[in-house]
Amino acid sequence: MPSQIDLAARNKALDIIKNSMRSLVEQISRGEKPILVIPKRTLANTIYDLRKKMLLLGPEIQHRSFTDVNEAKKFMQTLLMASIIFDALRNNEYPTIRDLYYRGKHSISYKTIDGKHVSENTWEEQRESDGVIRDLEVYLSVLREDLLILSKEKGKVVGNLVIRSGDDTIDLSKMGHGAYAIEPTPDLIEFVDVDAEYILVVEKDAVFQQLHRYGFWRKYKAILVTSAGQPDRATRRFVRRLSDEYKLPVYILADSDPYGYYIYSVFKTGSITLSYESERLATPSAKFIGVMMTDIFGDSVFRKIIKDKDARKTLEEIAPGVSELKPKNPYLSESERSNFVIKAKTKDLERAVELVGYKVADVCIEDKDVKNKIKKKEGLTGYPWFSTPEWTRELCIFFNTLSKLEIEAMASKGLKFLADKYIPEKLSIGDWID
Repeated sequence: MPSQIDLAARNKALDIIKNSMRSLVEQISRGEKPILVIPKRTLANTIYDLRKKMLLLGPEIQHRSFTDVNEAKKFMQTLLMASIIFDALRNNEYPTIRDLYYRGKHSISYKTIDGKHVSENTWEEQRESDGVIRDLEVYLSVLREDLLILSKEKGKVVGNLVIRSGDDTIDLSKMGHGAYAIEPTPDLIEFVDVDAEYILVVEKDAVFQQLHRYGFWRKYKAILVTSAGQPDRATRRFVRRLSDEYKLPVYILADSDPYGYYIYSVFKTGSITLSYESERLATPSAKFIGVMMTDIFGDSVFRKIIKDKDARKTLEEIAPGVSELKPKNPYLSESERSNFVIKAKTKDLERAVELVGYKVADVCIEDKDVKNKIKKKEGLTGYPWFSTPEWTRELCIFFNTLSKLEIEAMASKGLKFLADKYIPEKLSIGDWID
């Protein structure tokens, strides 16, 4: 039998779908053309809210009409998916997005005006049905998890935290060498007891396991979370809820490369794809504690660059105050650095350009051949939340040294160094990027 929490969520979801679709029934009853009004999920309609520090959907909407030949298929797909999800909720089922793809995939045969028999599939690929699910999320103003649509568990958590999941109470401090897999429906979790001072999110599962076995979370009263790479929705929502409900600071530990920086960005500001749910998924107060380029090289490289008047002027235009940052010393010696750093590839440089814009790369890369290999995209100015003095310095050092470093390198220097010096010291002196 489903738990009482699941049953309550199921009934709430059924009511949301019924109430949202009632307007269509009323339109038809009045003899009007049925139209769905849905906010546009496009890059052009995604804005960065400086006050809230997150990506949000803009004001643009689209009208999906059954009688418009250009919109009829999308209209049908939207109602078909809503019907499938409604039936699954009513039948106490827990479909995945893959299930929904197959449940709705079939052919429709019809005769055209000139008498030809035509057969057309409801959708061809899962990418198409996934887009319809996201349209429904926007239209219904809910996450798919609220509709009890499940996905593969990815994130893990351990710490002095007691939760209630379904009808069971689980103590996350008693998971042995394992950890609790964050369930796909994190809003159905009840936090019973939390005894921690902060949340540490670790990009790499392997480093998470090392810190867990070392007893980091016990020693430093932390809730330890891993996103195991690019974070899934459940992990982001779980972290946001803990941060909001218990006012716990959130710190992100990721690789020192553009992909690690972007993972931090997704936790903090949200993602373009899911900007319509950033207010539930993003954690604007999250801070990046490392690994930073300045942790590896210090900032002497950067200070050499800004001695050039033109370079300093360009970087100041991008991030006012960048030349006034306090000096930083590295955590790695020169010999350790040479052993641990990895040479950045062209794709790493192009990813960095997406984050901070081409101007920083142009100023900070010394090797002309490397600079010429980077594809210049029209209008690529970077994301506004990376146009800060601290991030400009980090990316400038990355471009200049053409180097990156994984968290594992810090653990290779010694797990005690990572757990008892690097992380605690950075937290105690406030060495993070907000």
